Amino acid sequence: MAGVDLGGGGKSHGKGAKKHKNKKRISVRIDMTPMVDVIMLLLTFFMLTTVFSTPQTMEINVPPENDTKVEVAETKLLTLRVVPDGDIYYNIGVNTPAKMTFGELQGFLVQTLAAEPGIICLLKVHRDGKYEMMVNIMDEINIAGITRFSLAPFNDADERVVQKAKGA
Repeated sequence: MAGVDLGGGGKSHGKGAKKHKNKKRISVRIDMTPMVDVIMLLLTFFMLTTVFSTPQTMEINVPPENDTKVEVAETKLLTLRVVPDGDIYYNIGVNTPAKMTFGELQGFLVQTLAAEPGIICLLKVHRDGKYEMMVNIMDEINIAGITRFSLAPFNDADERVVQKAKGA
């Protein structure tokens, strides 16, 4: 704990010596041992009771070979094309693409999944598009409950389709 050292009595002065006012100095000594014990107990408590956050990941299954062909009916394929400015163009099958914003995407995906339960989503993001946009769209697809989706490169044919949809 703590202790206070008051010191002993003063020295006796001989005859004729000047007498000074006897100021007693008080020294304080603090014992830190109990405080270290308390700190170690608190440290142990917080280490044992802390919940470590697990990283949130999405499982992605990759086909075993590069030349694997998968046949999909056109009516079950939803294509999402993301252009650099953040607009999303969607179409089901070979229909003409229509434009939507990111805010409308969640409701659209839920409605589409309800209308066509086995739908497969194909996501194409322009090379100049933001990575954050792709991740956000993948999150929305996952939240909507669409379990099958694929990523594909945004090529020149997609650019022409988007330009045609913008002009229409």
